[in-house]
Amino acid sequence: MSTRTKEQIRNHYEVKRALADKLRKSNREERKLLFRVMYDELFEKVPDHPRLTKRSNPEVTLRRNKNKIKMVRNLLDKRTVFAEFAPGDCEFCFYVADQVQRVYGMDISDQTDPSRVRPDNFELIVYDGYDLNMPSGKIDVMFSDQFIEHLHPEDVPEHYTLARQLLAPGGKYSFRYPHIYRGPEDISRFFTDVPTGFHLNENTFTATVEQLKKANFSHYQCYWFLNGIRVPIPFGVFRLTERLFKNVPARFRRRIAPFLFPTVHIVATK
Repeated sequence: MSTRTKEQIRNHYEVKRALADKLRKSNREERKLLFRVMYDELFEKVPDHPRLTKRSNPEVTLRRNKNKIKMVRNLLDKRTVFAEFAPGDCEFCFYVADQVQRVYGMDISDQTDPSRVRPDNFELIVYDGYDLNMPSGKIDVMFSDQFIEHLHPEDVPEHYTLARQLLAPGGKYSFRYPHIYRGPEDISRFFTDVPTGFHLNENTFTATVEQLKKANFSHYQCYWFLNGIRVPIPFGVFRLTERLFKNVPARFRRRIAPFLFPTVHIVATK
């Protein structure tokens, strides 16, 4: 982003904000239609978007995959059925494939490199963001990374319910997404103190755990996770800290939050 002009960044922000406003005001059926076209519109109006201009870098991809695997490594073995929500280019799915029995990627579009050879035990399922044609109770480990913040707040409870439904008894859902006290974490951070881009649902550990409880997950483990260092922390510690920092002015909170709340990272058990 640093290589672009201020005008290009402003255009990127304005286009995203306009699309995000449509999403925020939409109902479920309208969002299904928006999901089909919003990225096409974004890339058409923002031709300098980093996703279009940055070439795939194998070293960067490997570094990211090594960081992500730390969120699920202890949950995987050769019998594991693994699934990832919003896998994007699916490189992490491919990275995990030789460590597990079966891998599913679930996304609203196919963003894989057409020339990429897919592992034999991998399957990509393209869906409308809501209705997944998959049998219940078959996934051992579910994963998502930087995905939940893109969900409409009305869709978050349904997402957790769907994840639990797909999991086998005792299955785990490991996920992380931006903590609201750090935010905004999308492009709107350069222009405002609240997320107005595609991050519709930056949130706290406290709110997330309440949503997991309502979705009937039986257990949840919270983690402090930064630069590959992952430390289990009792939920009560995060809850108390969030309460203490809730009313701290945003400009000060954003300086401290990256160390206290690098992300919301939780492993929830069915």
